[in-house]
Amino acid sequence: MVTTRAASSRAASVEPTAFVPATPSAKRSSKTSATKSSKSSAFTHVPTTATLAWLAISLPLVIWDTGYVLLRPLSMPGGSLHWPIWAPYKLYGEVDHIYGFKAFNAGNGFTSAQGFLNAVETLLYLWYFAAWFFSGKRSSAGIKVLSGRAGARATLIGFSAAIMTLSKTVLYCKYFRDTS
Repeated sequence: MVTTRAASSRAASVEPTAFVPATPSAKRSSKTSATKSSKSSAFTHVPTTATLAWLAISLPLVIWDTGYVLLRPLSMPGGSLHWPIWAPYKLYGEVDHIYGFKAFNAGNGFTSAQGFLNAVETLLYLWYFAAWFFSGKRSSAGIKVLSGRAGARATLIGFSAAIMTLSKTVLYCKYFRDTS
């Protein structure tokens, strides 16, 4: 326990209520006025149409790509899972060597690390979307709104996933600039 010099001459223990002001502020004296003011200033979040379009397009593609990367060599040409799901990766692995046998046989871990980050990023995006879709309430305008703590949390999770997307893109571009 930490005490000040003035308090050290007093009893060794300090009651936890000593840190609470003796008189509550006028704002907090009425529960109903605090509740009304907090409801009117509660945080609300509505994803933009662009955000929902981004999720609709990118999530299936990233899940497909992540599956290919994390299931290698089974998802590669000749593997038991290659046909029909990852058949287009045969050509892609010849163009982008990091996805093909060249990097896999060399033991290059960049693609697997990227795949793992894709999985984390995808889970964050799915959590964001599910929070909005299942917990959002329809407003009078007919728009789904996520409010309060849930809205703030979803916004933070969505923003974190977007930062992951940006940072992975920068890392990927830097990696290929340095290896070519």
